[in-house]
Amino acid sequence: MKRLFDLLLSFLAAFTLLIPMGLIAGWVKFTSKGPVLYWSDRIGRDNEIFRMPKFRSMQIDTPAVATHLLDDPDKYLTPIGRFLRRTSLDELPQLWSIIKGDMSFVGPRPALFNQDDLIALRSQHGIHRLPPGLTGWAQVNGRDELPIPQKVKLDEEYLQRKSFGFDLYVIWLTFLKVIRGEGVSH
Repeated sequence: MKRLFDLLLSFLAAFTLLIPMGLIAGWVKFTSKGPVLYWSDRIGRDNEIFRMPKFRSMQIDTPAVATHLLDDPDKYLTPIGRFLRRTSLDELPQLWSIIKGDMSFVGPRPALFNQDDLIALRSQHGIHRLPPGLTGWAQVNGRDELPIPQKVKLDEEYLQRKSFGFDLYVIWLTFLKVIRGEGVSH
């Protein structure tokens, strides 16, 4: 049921957002050097690495680490990077990852390949068995502001509570958070 929901919603969203995504792609291309999409190695279900696309919001010479680990993240942002991140529009290409089956709409956010502490804690608590999500319970409860142990605790809570109804609730909360611009620190 979850996979069917993911496919239907992602195709609907991709069709509906085709023109806005084209405009964003053009905006990225004309405001900074480099490709429109940034492909990031991420940890998926069962700790398998997959390539996840985002609209590029950082300069092409940015180190491949979590944003909060950069000494001054703002200096790496493209001219429209802050806007893309605050509105979460940089995440739209992940619809491709959902269609492909690498991600779901709701689940723990995919860790970067080098976030060993997060990967280990998730594996210890069985969270690695879930497909990563475009949004998740930890996302709507703090997003960038959460320390890793608290993120994992919320991911574990999602694992225990997961259901179609709970996924719909998380999607609704995500919509509200994005509209309000809450929880994005970089």
